[in-house]
Amino acid sequence: MAEPAKPARKTGLAHFFAAAGYSAAGIRRLWRESAFRQEMLGLVAVPVLLWALEATLLHYLVFAGLALLVVALEALNTALECLVDHLTTDWAEFARDAKDLGSLAVLCGLLCHGLLIAHAALA
Repeated sequence: MAEPAKPARKTGLAHFFAAAGYSAAGIRRLWRESAFRQEMLGLVAVPVLLWALEATLLHYLVFAGLALLVVALEALNTALECLVDHLTTDWAEFARDAKDLGSLAVLCGLLCHGLLIAHAALA
């Protein structure tokens, strides 16, 4: 069976719109992950908490940056899990390690939110 031909590379404005479409597809795929949906609920709750703590504009800006970081980490973690699941259907130590490390990366991003909240509470 012949492999499908590689699509022609897009350039210029066509590349911009294609990349935007790929990102939108990534968000749609990520939304299927329950962990991502739970994180989004948390990312709605944190600004309310910051407001209650009378946080500064800087706290909100740092929160926004951390929120984007968590989305990026969750996207990479999900991509890693997709690849690992494709590579093996049986239990394998490399698969467990890869998934655990991806999960750790997301946890570190979420813990950064905790540090931000602690700073806002102590400020």
